[in-house]
Amino acid sequence: MLESVIINSRQHVGLQKVSALAGRFRSSIGPIKNYKFIQDEVSGESVLVCSCFRIIENLEPTCAVGQLVYETVQAHHKGYRSGSGCLLFLAGAWSRTALDCLQRGIAVTHIIKAMSEGIDICLDVCKKSSVLFKDIAVMHKRSATPQDLELQLSEEAIADTSQVAAKVHDKCLNMSGQRRVKLSRHFCEAKSEMLSSALLPDLLELPDVAVLAESLSHGCEDAMKLAVEAVQMLSKMNQQDISDPSFDISKVQTCVLPGLPEDCTCVVEGCVFRLSDEQARVAHRIKQQPLKVALVTGDLSQTYRHLGFKSLSGVGVCEHLDLSASSKEDEWLEKVVNRLLNLKVNLILTAGLASQKVIQQCCRHHILVVEKVNSSVLRIIASSTGAVPVSYATQLAEHCVGNGINVEIWRDLSSYERESSTAVNISNGRNGGLVTAVITSCIHGKLQALEDQFWACAYRLHHALKDRALLPGAGGTEVLCVHQLQKQAEYHRVEDSKTGSAANLYRGLVLQLMADGLIDYISAVMVSTGRFSAAEARTIVSNQLQDFHKDEIIAGKFWQLILESRREDAVFSAGKPDEALTVKIYDNLSVKQEAWRKALDLVFLVLQTDAEIITGTGQRTEENLMRL
Repeated sequence: MLESVIINSRQHVGLQKVSALAGRFRSSIGPIKNYKFIQDEVSGESVLVCSCFRIIENLEPTCAVGQLVYETVQAHHKGYRSGSGCLLFLAGAWSRTALDCLQRGIAVTHIIKAMSEGIDICLDVCKKSSVLFKDIAVMHKRSATPQDLELQLSEEAIADTSQVAAKVHDKCLNMSGQRRVKLSRHFCEAKSEMLSSALLPDLLELPDVAVLAESLSHGCEDAMKLAVEAVQMLSKMNQQDISDPSFDISKVQTCVLPGLPEDCTCVVEGCVFRLSDEQARVAHRIKQQPLKVALVTGDLSQTYRHLGFKSLSGVGVCEHLDLSASSKEDEWLEKVVNRLLNLKVNLILTAGLASQKVIQQCCRHHILVVEKVNSSVLRIIASSTGAVPVSYATQLAEHCVGNGINVEIWRDLSSYERESSTAVNISNGRNGGLVTAVITSCIHGKLQALEDQFWACAYRLHHALKDRALLPGAGGTEVLCVHQLQKQAEYHRVEDSKTGSAANLYRGLVLQLMADGLIDYISAVMVSTGRFSAAEARTIVSNQLQDFHKDEIIAGKFWQLILESRREDAVFSAGKPDEALTVKIYDNLSVKQEAWRKALDLVFLVLQTDAEIITGTGQRTEENLMRL
């Protein structure tokens, strides 16, 4: 995928590849994401994508660096469902920072130490600029004007430059000593040192979920409305205290139904699944009656083996006693079906896939098989029905079978699709506390993007309610970080002039380059809105930073000031610029922190790997010249 990129072999090739790969996603960050087609040159098949994660997933990077980047983004996406674009962009920007430092003759150890200090400064800024829920609730109740909504930073954050820089420097040196580059392919999750509900002993006054949703939608209003509906439905089902809301994401699943118009999208109590015509006939036969259910955590097939399975050593295959695979499968299938019939099982839910033979044979005996059920859903159903999940169908016994589950026909989709299919709702009378977001669209290729948007919004709400705090969005937090990095860089330059230490000069240069990477990110987000050119974006950011330095303008007004600078064009809200300026945009605290950490960990891993495996460098002129 990166073969077309010109790589300078006299520099760190790995860092160049990270930078080149990240550059391909520049147009996919920010609130407005355009759909893109990715076509397979071999098969001719194409897929419609719009998120950074789906793009890199379908590009299938083959080089080692590309695989490392993909697995890093994949690990982040699995836990947070948003922030992948920020991670990728900053990994590329900070890779260029490391490359620039190497070209200037700065040693790898000095680069890592200075960049570690930089990320610690940024995380410290996140802690001080975060907005507590109680403050958001007060703001909303007062229906405040933009002037009343200014973020109140602590005195330490706006103190004298030299004093703050000295404090942050000492703190970061201590934290950097504890920081270790994690050479794991997936990177360990770092525990947040920032605000969390555990640090807030008193029950805070919380804002309405709808208020949070409006600030966290990031351009996906329809998906966020669906997520809010899921939160409210779960709260009602679980009789949760509305003054202290939470969002258990494990109790939510999605069901994608092609053919239906998008206005049919909704949230439903229970678990909605799409079945084939053959499975639907079984569902019609067993509907609206108490069923016995079996839960399988793996694939429902004869060849499935659980993760970590080891075959017996010393066992060989005898060619003369050739037992065909089909005969083994038939024998296994007969054993499984007989066991299901003896246990009077009517419904099998499996986390994996079921072979076509299993589905057909079970349908003949009026046993409904449902595939690809989330593991969290299996656990909740097991708890509510008394079923015991097993890895293999042959392990099923009487104590493993659950009772009291029902199947209802939710919607017949035969008139909307070429192939007949039916959606069923699986639930139990004891209220298992599960909800399904049904995602619909007449455009089949758009369904994946719509589902991703829902999960991104749902996870934003989940992490917001978990963190009990938010960060100023629309570039506000990044501006604060740039401001503090530049102050710290200036502090090192002043110290260098006093002590003559080259180490301080290196740190000042590295911190300035990291700040430049954040400025580049802010500019790219502004360009993605379609209201600014690249040159205009950088000019506006530069001007606002200068005003920040003069007047200590806080980050909460950054986006409003940008809009005011373009107010004559009415670019934000046609005919209603004053109303548009009252919109507050927030980001998730924990999501942004982890995206930044993972981006820098990725840079460090590639930087150190390059340095350790490269040989043949000289002692003087090529001391910092490394080849991959």
